Amino acid sequence: MASMKEIKRRRAAIQSTAQITKAMKLVATVKLQKARAKADASKPYFTVMYQTIASMLEKSENIAHKYLKKNDAGKTGILVVTGNRGLAGGYNNAVSRHVISEFKSDETLIYAVGKKGRDALLHKGFEVEGDFSEIVEEPLYKDAADITKVLLDDYESGKLSEIYVIYTNFKNTVVHDPVLLKLLPLSKEDLLQPETVENDGPKALMNYSPNEDEVLDAIIPKYISSVIYGGLMQSVASENGARMTAMDSATSNAEELIDKLGLQYNRARQGAITQELTEIVAGANAIE
Repeated sequence: MASMKEIKRRRAAIQSTAQITKAMKLVATVKLQKARAKADASKPYFTVMYQTIASMLEKSENIAHKYLKKNDAGKTGILVVTGNRGLAGGYNNAVSRHVISEFKSDETLIYAVGKKGRDALLHKGFEVEGDFSEIVEEPLYKDAADITKVLLDDYESGKLSEIYVIYTNFKNTVVHDPVLLKLLPLSKEDLLQPETVENDGPKALMNYSPNEDEVLDAIIPKYISSVIYGGLMQSVASENGARMTAMDSATSNAEELIDKLGLQYNRARQGAITQELTEIVAGANAIE
């Protein structure tokens, strides 16, 4: 059985850890509230962009645009959004595992937002083409636009044949699942859901002014930027939700362990007192 001194030292160390995890939970809670507010504020813009693109592709036929056709020679590019820090349960690992299970390392280029996902995929043999980990704490729409420019430049140069983004969708503080979306090439099959397809009679074709290339050159990058920005905000909310849950669980476990150590300390103390009394009685009897 551990001595009273050892139990007391261990209990003090766990109490210190519990104070840290409790503080981290409070910080994560505040960050989660801010991230959810920003994510909710970005939804209307994304919804309008999505509806616009979906409507354009639904009402257009035989458009030969660079963003609507696959570059067969290039690799698959994936924008992987994770966190820079751990202590968030399975948040980072879930994204990395999804990429590893769906894509081959020798046919894929990783564009990382977050050091944890970057390091995990590097360890599995994936090539990291771009690293934007510095923006993950406080992402801005401008950051999403800058990432979009890098991805589109590599797509137009033939380096990439397809572009995907994987992020973690926030549902609540407990449930947050990885979401894999295809960004390019765009197609009606990827965008349109059954309930959004208009089946009531013939559809008028879309007219473009001045021409379809200029219109799509302008609107598709904005659509991609809105998807990336929305994914960034959802991931920030998910990370802080996962960290809040993990720190709450760690704090509860620490408190349970402190209680157990308290019982052990009391038993050890009682044992020491009993032994001391026994020795005193035995000594008194020996003198008599």
